[in-house]
Amino acid sequence: MTTPETGAATQVQDDVCRLADLYCATKDRIVGLLDDSDAAQWNRPVPACPGWSVRDVVAHLTAVALDLLDGRLTVPPSDAETAEHVRRFDGCGEDELFSIWDGAADRLVQAAATAGLAPPLGDIACHEHDIRAALGKPGARDADSVRWTAHELLAMLEPPVPLRVITEDGEYRSGPPRGDEIRLHTTLFETLRWRLGRRSRSQLTAVDWSEDPAPVLDHLHLFGPARTDIIE
Repeated sequence: MTTPETGAATQVQDDVCRLADLYCATKDRIVGLLDDSDAAQWNRPVPACPGWSVRDVVAHLTAVALDLLDGRLTVPPSDAETAEHVRRFDGCGEDELFSIWDGAADRLVQAAATAGLAPPLGDIACHEHDIRAALGKPGARDADSVRWTAHELLAMLEPPVPLRVITEDGEYRSGPPRGDEIRLHTTLFETLRWRLGRRSRSQLTAVDWSEDPAPVLDHLHLFGPARTDIIE
């Protein structure tokens, strides 16, 4: 007999497995971006991750997956940890690095199904578009990974004044219950980018606000903002 408790647990398990599937789909898109004869693309600088190349971002994603599986991941990783992520795979060829990442992704799917371990979907969703921008290959902006991550990031907003973010799929209100409301018209893709520090303060100021956004600007991003404009 199914009880409300077991039904809720089953739903949570299904949700985690769905996230694992989205993680793998995002990984496959990244691999597809790099799976051609242009070896130089691995060394392209990534404007959204100053000092990193495309290869460094892939190394970071691989290390995050492994550290999560092994119980070593802190959220978010420190600067020292992310630097170690890049160093860890020094000397690995690109095919070997992909193979290690493939193995980690398979383990994440298993861990989602057997232990309810949620994969690092937000991290890979963001870095997919860092890589796309570096390569000049935009796309997948309406992917489920983007939508899920943007929804999560909007739910975490805690501005000091009432804020209503209006996207293509709904309205998201945050902040105190009373007071004059500031409105922002944007998209889920842009939400992913500005919440995770991929937009500069000048870019944030210039988007579609109902009024002066100064009271909320410093409360919009978990990381950042970017030091320079990120154009993609």
